[in-house]
Amino acid sequence: MRRKKILLLAEAVTLAHVGRLLTLAQGLPPEQHDIHFACADGYDFCFQGSTFQRWRIDSITPQQFLQALAQGSPVYDEATLQAYVADDMRLLQAVQPDLVIGDFRLSLSVSARLQQIPYITISNAYWSPHVRQHYTVPALPITRTLPIWLADTLFRLVRPIAFASHAVPLNRVRRRHGLPSLGSDLRRIYTDADHTLYADIAELFGSPAMPAGHGFLGPITWAPPVAMPPWWQQSVLDSSRPIVYVTLGSSGLAQLLPHVLRALAPLPVTVVAATAGNIDLASVPPNAFVAPFLPGDAAARHASIVICNGGSPTSHQALRAGVPVIGIAGNLDQFLNMHAIVSAGAGALLRADRLQEAVLRALCTRLLGDPHARRAAQHLARLFGQYQPIARLQASMAELLPA
Repeated sequence: MRRKKILLLAEAVTLAHVGRLLTLAQGLPPEQHDIHFACADGYDFCFQGSTFQRWRIDSITPQQFLQALAQGSPVYDEATLQAYVADDMRLLQAVQPDLVIGDFRLSLSVSARLQQIPYITISNAYWSPHVRQHYTVPALPITRTLPIWLADTLFRLVRPIAFASHAVPLNRVRRRHGLPSLGSDLRRIYTDADHTLYADIAELFGSPAMPAGHGFLGPITWAPPVAMPPWWQQSVLDSSRPIVYVTLGSSGLAQLLPHVLRALAPLPVTVVAATAGNIDLASVPPNAFVAPFLPGDAAARHASIVICNGGSPTSHQALRAGVPVIGIAGNLDQFLNMHAIVSAGAGALLRADRLQEAVLRALCTRLLGDPHARRAAQHLARLFGQYQPIARLQASMAELLPA
């Protein structure tokens, strides 16, 4: 039987979208699938040892993406999405896949349909229209000048209007190509596909009823293929003190890392931190060890607490290891993810735009001595283990692939 040609296409505005799809690509049996992977330049180090064919596509830069999030403006305008569609079409015609899997490549909502190729999108459950959600104002220009309670009230009033404005560009591109509008709910824009699979566990979101074509894959944890730094043995394996793993990720606020390290400096802990290559530190406290990148899964397994930006990649690494999470959230994606973790009792949420070193220090001290948070995280780790993302993906693919 001919191997099915599968194209995985990542929108490389953060490392997470590339890493998540890369984990799936590496897990699909090569004897059954001819794997092709497409993303923008700049991620070659992620593909060490991979054998599948790679393709290049254009994406906006991570800096453009983060700037749009910080301003609360639409990430993509109509012209950008139209250019994406043209780039997608060129790629789809060159590869001619039996099925395409995208991660935050919104233009596939158009291009895959125009090419009549079955399309699966990977998303997070907090963006699902079928999950009830609690919205908190993220770090936006209004939070710099207004009290949080007032900014939060205004945000909840204008959020539906803001979501509608963010949906306009893709709807215009869809209409240009003869496809119907997806409406004014941004969540539909983010999750439109033939099948939508969430890289989460249902239990974190109240096990919502999902319609046909929507399902939970389970967490997709990934770590970059980097070597341990020279200090790893000394700081981690030989440490007699609790270990705190810190990374603010590729979409965190890098300028907060010195504040986090200073907050933890007086505590009887060993800090291992990854900068994600986003900041050069002028000084490092005596109890901290820093590298540009660390294999987060290994760091989390040795940690007593993980401090991150609240996004799903690192928080899932922590929870898979049964370790509580402190999320220092800035954008809405991070707030939504941390709301679910906090509700489960497995972590705590701080605002990136209101971070105080004394508050973080006290919170870290409390969580180190909190058996309830540890038990909640270990319970989630057991639930994580019940999900097999590759098997669930293959089941979804089998429904869409031609016999």
